[in-house]
Amino acid sequence: MNEWFADISYKFQIAFIEGDRYKLYLKGLGVTLEVAFFAAILGVIIGIITALMKLSTRKNGKRSILSYIAQVYIDVIRGTPSVLQLLIMWFIVMKDSKNGILIAVLTFGINSGAYVAEIMRAGILAVDHGQMEAGRSLGLSKGQTMRYIILPQAIKNVLPPIGNEFIVLLKETAIVGYVSLSDLTRTASQVSSRTFEAFMPLIGAAVIYFVIIKILSKLIELLERRLRKGDHR
Repeated sequence: MNEWFADISYKFQIAFIEGDRYKLYLKGLGVTLEVAFFAAILGVIIGIITALMKLSTRKNGKRSILSYIAQVYIDVIRGTPSVLQLLIMWFIVMKDSKNGILIAVLTFGINSGAYVAEIMRAGILAVDHGQMEAGRSLGLSKGQTMRYIILPQAIKNVLPPIGNEFIVLLKETAIVGYVSLSDLTRTASQVSSRTFEAFMPLIGAAVIYFVIIKILSKLIELLERRLRKGDHR
């Protein structure tokens, strides 16, 4: 048993302590959080716009051209792997730019936007149709009713699933190494290559991911409880 602890201690030291390698993990974690945070913001913006586009109709009640465009976007993004989208953005769409952070944020923001769009669409449809009629009866236009009455209620209802989408997005950023970004996962791989020891760097990265995601999950649970309390007032 003592030998086992000594072996684990040695592996931990060469993976995190020796050469101040823990700083590499912190830097990698910073890249991961930066990409996930800004991609999430972009995804929410795209998602709301796309949801409204998909729900748009013509005067005769039929789906508009914008609705079909939104549907194609959602189908294409959800129907292709995120790693492939990242490579397309890196090698084709933005081949003249080597700003990995920007490319990763745009890729994951566009990817997340398709999923957020479906979440938002469900949230908007869950709002009682009478809310629209009530807004129109007060003299508000359809757009104003959607903006001031429907959307606030829909966003409140979908905040928890959007939080879960952020957690999924955070884990998906593990593939940004394909565009030469040293995120947490790539840092663990690089340390593993330098030390010729895979166990501790990879397990350490997994533990960091777990802790961050666990904290986010608890925050989402707190948010859900606050929202439920607000509904009972």
